Amino acid sequence: MPIMQLKFNLQKRVKLAQGLWMLYWLSVVMGISIFSLGIFFKIELRKRSEMMDNDESHLVPNLLILVGLLACGVNGFGGKVCHDSLDPMKFSKWKPMLKMYLLLCCGFNVLLLLLVLLCFLMQFAMYLTLAEGLKNSIKFYKDTDTPGRCFMKRTLDLTQIEFRCCGNNNFRDWFEVQWISNRYLDMSNDEVKDRVLSNVEQKYLMDSVPFSCCNPGSPRPCIQHHLTNNSAHYDYDHRTEELNIWVRGCREALFSYYSSMMNSIGALVIFTIILESVDMAGLKYLITALDTMADPENPECESEGWLLEKGVKETFDELLTKIKTLGQANQVEEGGEAEAAT
Repeated sequence: MPIMQLKFNLQKRVKLAQGLWMLYWLSVVMGISIFSLGIFFKIELRKRSEMMDNDESHLVPNLLILVGLLACGVNGFGGKVCHDSLDPMKFSKWKPMLKMYLLLCCGFNVLLLLLVLLCFLMQFAMYLTLAEGLKNSIKFYKDTDTPGRCFMKRTLDLTQIEFRCCGNNNFRDWFEVQWISNRYLDMSNDEVKDRVLSNVEQKYLMDSVPFSCCNPGSPRPCIQHHLTNNSAHYDYDHRTEELNIWVRGCREALFSYYSSMMNSIGALVIFTIILESVDMAGLKYLITALDTMADPENPECESEGWLLEKGVKETFDELLTKIKTLGQANQVEEGGEAEAAT
């Protein structure tokens, strides 16, 4: 017995076809939005690729671009079918393809669901990627003459300014690395020489941060050097005074930015899945309503439409049987080819 069976007359069939046509083109717009977000996400990742530990994070934007293009094609075809559905001559050429088209739509929804899962699950990988990448970025900040790292300083400075952050976890990360190149150090200066020689790894470490960590909204001129030395500045106590540098770490800032973007994309894809499911259900009703017309030459006659011709269990069993039959047929063909070869 058909599931969710409905009766249709000409007026209802026309309204269904028109409504589906609009929904399919709304789905095309959603596909364009997903494609655009994929491009934007990829550009944002490329802008800071030097601070990323690997390229795995590009899997999500690449899938978004692919899914966006597929959504435009799949839904554009569905819109054309709905437009031609009330013209028997035009609809007849699409009819043989519709069963395969509905299966393709099911597969497309599975791909969309996979994309949603990736949007949420890849956030942990993104966090680890940013943690390791920012750690290396701070380490190589001074290597402006090294091929492959020439723009590391510029990228990190622009990131700290744009996202109002400093360091990886916080500003103290800069105290643990030498972020000033040796060519800018006066090695004839006794203070510089003593600081270098006093370090086991011969590094020039200091309690200072780059200028990009400074908060321009602070009323006091930026204190970026000798941050923990109270005597180096007038009326200053680093333990009680609010520092005029950004205290938020860049890992937290960047992760918050990228995760909010991925959450928004995931929500948009979930809405697209719902819209695609409504499109599939409506198209199934339209196809069955047109197939069950008592007199196809009389458009005024009534018809019936349904989602499934049989019960859910029967439909699922029938699908499994078809898959098994197809697999057995392939095995027989392979066996016959092997015998023919011997």
